[in-house]
Amino acid sequence: MKVVLFCGGLGTRLREQSETIPKPLVNIGYRPLLWHLMRYYAHYGHRDFILCLGYRGDLIREYFLNYRESMSNDFTWHGDGRATQLYGREVQDWNVTCVETGLHSNIGQRLLRVRRYLGDDSEFLANYSDGLSNAPLDQVIDDFRAKQATASFLSVRSPQSFHSVEATPDGTVTSLGALHDLEVRINGGFFVLRREIFEHINEGEELVEQPFGRLIERKKLHAYSWDGFWQCMDTFKDKITYERLEAKGDCPWKVWEGPAPAARR
Repeated sequence: MKVVLFCGGLGTRLREQSETIPKPLVNIGYRPLLWHLMRYYAHYGHRDFILCLGYRGDLIREYFLNYRESMSNDFTWHGDGRATQLYGREVQDWNVTCVETGLHSNIGQRLLRVRRYLGDDSEFLANYSDGLSNAPLDQVIDDFRAKQATASFLSVRSPQSFHSVEATPDGTVTSLGALHDLEVRINGGFFVLRREIFEHINEGEELVEQPFGRLIERKKLHAYSWDGFWQCMDTFKDKITYERLEAKGDCPWKVWEGPAPAARR
């Protein structure tokens, strides 16, 4: 299945980093968030990527045009001018299509602009490209197919430490609880979509608003509940969270370091 990655947003909540680079290129360790996300999909056998570019899309193009596998693989450098000897590779079977989808386009518009690059595929994957997870993608896809949905996404608990408040009209607090501890779930992205999704998107519409609203009416929108690892990259605090996990070697999203998924029929 092809993987559509929305890489064109301005990333205003991560301004300390995204002032000069697009959010998907913010590094976690030696590699950008986008690379980690693509490794996740490639682990499950999905290696055809369509990148929806916008803000600083030139930097994403340059990243792949000048990609260096030596940055994440062991190698021997020969000082006598011989070629560098790599001891591992991870992207040799990736196909990456970069598409300019507009500086201020929303997700729905970006999806419409890459439709022709999906060919005749009846199903495809998509992602906001602003977070990582260790959700079992093969099971997510199987569940999507079993439900015969047109679209599905991960339903996750809010990772924020904010508290919800209930109060009387005069301001007397009657309830106070951490959002993460409540039965409040949010859209975590990691979409699985059927081609019919394009029948529900009009020009200018945001994907999860009007189009998803139409799917709800038809009972064709499904949420896959996931309580495992999921972490967005919205703020500088989120980047620090990722960097600390990386430094400790506690990286649940690196599913490619575990056993390969079972062969699919």
